[in-house]
Amino acid sequence: MQTSSLRIGSLQLDNPIILAPMAGITSLPYRRIMKSFGASLVFTEMVSANGLIRDGRKTRELLVSCREEAPLGIQLFGDDPSVLAEATRMIADECRLLDINMGCPVKKVIRSGAGSALLKDPGRIEEIVTAVRSAYPGPLSVKIRSGWDADSRNFLQIGQIVEAAGADAVTLHPRTRSQAFSGKADWSEIGELKSKLRIPVFGSGDIFTAEDGIHMLQQTGCDALMIGRGGYGNPWLIRDILTLLNDDTPTPVSIAEKHRVALKHLQLHREQFGDRKTLFEMRKHLCWYARGLTGAGRFRATLQLVGNIDRLIEQVDLFFHEAENR
Repeated sequence: MQTSSLRIGSLQLDNPIILAPMAGITSLPYRRIMKSFGASLVFTEMVSANGLIRDGRKTRELLVSCREEAPLGIQLFGDDPSVLAEATRMIADECRLLDINMGCPVKKVIRSGAGSALLKDPGRIEEIVTAVRSAYPGPLSVKIRSGWDADSRNFLQIGQIVEAAGADAVTLHPRTRSQAFSGKADWSEIGELKSKLRIPVFGSGDIFTAEDGIHMLQQTGCDALMIGRGGYGNPWLIRDILTLLNDDTPTPVSIAEKHRVALKHLQLHREQFGDRKTLFEMRKHLCWYARGLTGAGRFRATLQLVGNIDRLIEQVDLFFHEAENR
């Protein structure tokens, strides 16, 4: 296979590797790291349409960006077509692509009628995409799941609805809302959806190795891969998929390289959010960078007890130096 460019409406991307929007994960520092490893498009965390129109400060903070991560995608969630359209008009100049979340399985989101709850109401989905399309002339995509549960796997119907309503692309995570992240993603459903639509179809779910990414592309014929949980602490996943696409062999990641990137991520987070927020939010990321190395469990426990940023950095240096010298 060869790396190919990708067009989504008016947006031309260099390669078919996209970073998924993930609540609590894809803040600006994380996006900058993933962009530096080759992601052609990165997304903000999921942004509440209601929060935007109420002028919520915390909601606006999710939209902070920088030139080096361009092009930026913003993902909105909500259940009211008019609210989503209004929120869209507010941020139209801040992104190169807008995505509507119709797949989030989190109970808090579902209780509001948004996320994957929308899969139970195809009519409302059509109204939402139509309203947002009228408010936004740029590239528009929709992220969905297979359906609400095993008895209502309606992804083909939903895909055809969003295409007819004006979406430029659709991403399918082939699990139902009831599955959440359990079980195995049914990649065959991505292939089914691709065969029915004219717009690009992106595949998501269970891409944990570079080989997984290549297999999804080959098995489904999807136009792009959306990297989610597989990228936690592993930006090399993107680099390695691109390497395989170019018929080359990925180089193993050294412990020293993991150490360097973990510290770079911590530094970017500290510059963006300050010491206190970095102390708490970087713990999970640092544990992901340490995953698979000897002593990672003890390192994870130690980080929970660290009370200041300098001590956190000391523990990171100590752990990776010891891991490298074992």
